[in-house]
Amino acid sequence: MKIKDKSQITNIIIELLKNPTNSTRIQFLRYVFVGGAAFIVDFFSLFLLTDYFGIYYIISAALAFSLGLVTNYLLSIKWVFNQRNIDNKTIEFSLFAFIGIIGLGLNEIFIWFFTSKLGIYYMISKIITAIIILFWNFFARKLTLFQ
Repeated sequence: MKIKDKSQITNIIIELLKNPTNSTRIQFLRYVFVGGAAFIVDFFSLFLLTDYFGIYYIISAALAFSLGLVTNYLLSIKWVFNQRNIDNKTIEFSLFAFIGIIGLGLNEIFIWFFTSKLGIYYMISKIITAIIILFWNFFARKLTLFQ
């Protein structure tokens, strides 16, 4: 695809960032940004809870992950997924959270493994884990909630 003028660039940006879409590629791109925002909430909460409040890192990770989950849900329903399978928002959030709880379990296992077994600093373990969980969360939610 050859871009010819400024308006074509503007149209592409609008398609990527603004217009509702069913394109899995665009949704995944948006989800990466949403996941990034949720990760920032999660990451800095983990750091604050562990280093400033002295909470054990595994407990801090669960609390921080929960804050990231809420951030992810709110941004996902507003910006990423425009078609919803479930009209009841309570049920929808419950399923969204259930997928997140599975992600939380994976989060805890991977952080523990990378930190305790491989000796990686817990914040680096968190970054590696977040990348793994990003794929789980997007595809599980896309396939169950937002087809």
